[in-house]
Amino acid sequence: MWLLIVLAWVVIWAGGTYWYLFGKKSPFSLESVRPPGPREFDQKKRDKVIKQGFSVDKVPQNLDVIVIGSGIGGLTAGATLAKAGKKVLVLEQHDQAGGCCHTYIEKGFEFDVGLHYIGQVHENSLLRIAFDQISEGQLEFQELHQHFDTIQIGLGDEKREYTIFSGKTEMKAHLLKQFPNDTEAIEKFFKIMKISAKKTHYLATLKLIPQWVSLFLLKSGIANLISPVFRLSGTNATDLANTLTSNKDLQVIFSYLFYGVPPKESSILINALLVHHYKRGAYYPKGGASEIAFHIIRTIQKYGGNCLVRAPVSQILVNDKGAAYGVKVRKGQDEVEVHASVVVSNCGIFTTFQKLLPPEIQVKHDVQERLNMMKHGRGSFLVFSGFDGTAEDLGLVSTNFWLFKNNDMDQSMDSFFALSKEDAPDNIPMMFITIPSSKDPEAKIRHPGKSCMTILTMVKYEWFEEWKDTTVRKRGDEYHSYKMRFAKNLFDWACTIFPKIKDKVGSDVATPLTNMHYLGAQRGAMYSAEHNLERFHAEAVARNRCNTPIKNLYISGQDVFSCGIAGALHGGLLCASTVLDHIVYIDLLLLKKKLKRRKKHKNKKHKVLK
Repeated sequence: MWLLIVLAWVVIWAGGTYWYLFGKKSPFSLESVRPPGPREFDQKKRDKVIKQGFSVDKVPQNLDVIVIGSGIGGLTAGATLAKAGKKVLVLEQHDQAGGCCHTYIEKGFEFDVGLHYIGQVHENSLLRIAFDQISEGQLEFQELHQHFDTIQIGLGDEKREYTIFSGKTEMKAHLLKQFPNDTEAIEKFFKIMKISAKKTHYLATLKLIPQWVSLFLLKSGIANLISPVFRLSGTNATDLANTLTSNKDLQVIFSYLFYGVPPKESSILINALLVHHYKRGAYYPKGGASEIAFHIIRTIQKYGGNCLVRAPVSQILVNDKGAAYGVKVRKGQDEVEVHASVVVSNCGIFTTFQKLLPPEIQVKHDVQERLNMMKHGRGSFLVFSGFDGTAEDLGLVSTNFWLFKNNDMDQSMDSFFALSKEDAPDNIPMMFITIPSSKDPEAKIRHPGKSCMTILTMVKYEWFEEWKDTTVRKRGDEYHSYKMRFAKNLFDWACTIFPKIKDKVGSDVATPLTNMHYLGAQRGAMYSAEHNLERFHAEAVARNRCNTPIKNLYISGQDVFSCGIAGALHGGLLCASTVLDHIVYIDLLLLKKKLKRRKKHKNKKHKVLK
């Protein structure tokens, strides 16, 4: 009798698991991907997609999902849900969709706001398949030169320069040539990279299986027996680097892809993942970063949804049973209610919980508990410089440059962020230079004879906080003078690498306040909540989920898993999986297998024809 009960339970459990994993229709298919169409250069036609202003008559009827914020995380969740049969509306507070993927044109120069380069979009990679599905095959990527990053450490005669190459074997081999006395350290770091790349999906799984199961696996120690990835995620980068090598320059290489968190406060798993991200090549979207939003929005529209801009959400509507049922949108002096059974927030956990929820919901214990898991990220400061002249004229290249004044990242960042407002502009310890016009082969068609450069560094929000209540572009002379002190020092430093640009500059400057206005980034943090070590302890990963204490309200984007375009996109996929109660990654993996078989069949056929 007991045996029959046990067998029946096993059969039910196995059947339920199979149905959960494979029983629901996939939102993805090979058939939805079509060859890329001709690039749309007509700005008016593009604006109809990415700059469609909010009005009640443009809201689709019988909405299923409202997405707040049109960054890549929101668009990914929206497109995936749309392809699963949901009627989706994406609302964007800015006058252009795309979040950090949008570009803007100023005086004939096109500037990339947040996408500087992306990895893991080689043929049949999971990320590339995801991009192909949500854009239905319309996004194309230009592979950059194999030498994709240069790292300079020190100044003047003390300056050392290292180069980073992509390639399955070339990345490590090239690094070994530059650090011949640190072979063992590099070998061990690349083993960590391999574990991080192959096993990070275990961490994502913690967010998708029932939370009690995740916590049981972690607290019992079973998870650590399965993979070292759970331990690595909570290991700080400085401590691990110290066990590998005493060479401070090499330690910088292990953590040079900087996102505002010093190595001693960051996870070695995330730092290793960021380096590995470009191992199979660094890429840039053909046609510029705005192509991403342009094509994903058209996918959402194809399935009956829409994306509307100039649609600032003022509140998430919550009923007396504690469930979200829509949003209020500011339209001039009025507020318009838009209803849907699911609300997805892609505007960050702090904005969502502290600004958009009704006050009586904000103070609830479970909401505050979730908020306390996160810290505010560092603010970003960007200098957008346009030049009259071609890349050849000015000596500009597609390679990115990472500049550090010394090789102690922990000490230099601690010292910098401890500075007073007055001293900070003259003591910037690091910066990043990217040249979008040299990455996109079509930039010459769209803007002939023009080049552009973006310089980025991390800053403290408090240095700019006194102007937070002023209006954009009308913040006064004192603010302008202060931000230009940062800009001049950054630009002069860039001129040491590209001397021909010195007298050809026309610059636009974005401070944390600018990022708050245009991107809706809380405290100007482009990477959203801080990606510190506490956030990546396995138990914190398991608790930081897409679902929230408010029924029918979900979180997407960088605050779900990790930073950057790829991290935010995965946040969107995780969110869609949670809303659908269906792991869409399994669908992507099945597609990957089909594509591999198709390629194998084509290769065999090609050999026969030869």
